[in-house]
Amino acid sequence: MACVTALDGIEIDEAKELALASLSKALSHPARVRILRILTRQQGCLNSDLVGELGLAQSTVSEHLRILKAAGLVIAEPKPPRTCFTVNQEKLEEFRGLLSYL
Repeated sequence: MACVTALDGIEIDEAKELALASLSKALSHPARVRILRILTRQQGCLNSDLVGELGLAQSTVSEHLRILKAAGLVIAEPKPPRTCFTVNQEKLEEFRGLLSYL
């Protein structure tokens, strides 16, 4: 098998590559993957529910949620005195589409 010597026929889209890398980085920790899996199966979830489910410290879960939220994968809806977290389905679909770029 020979290595590619030219990029003829290979689509190069830097915007897609950057978006894919950014979302992949947000999902680069197993706890964040698990949080996303939990949230995709729930209507919404409180931080305290996730802490109990994951067995991690509240501050650790909060940091993982912050990263997922910054990437746009999770939406935080304030319900004082708590915050309810849900999956941003549009962003998840965008990620699935970006994976097909590979």
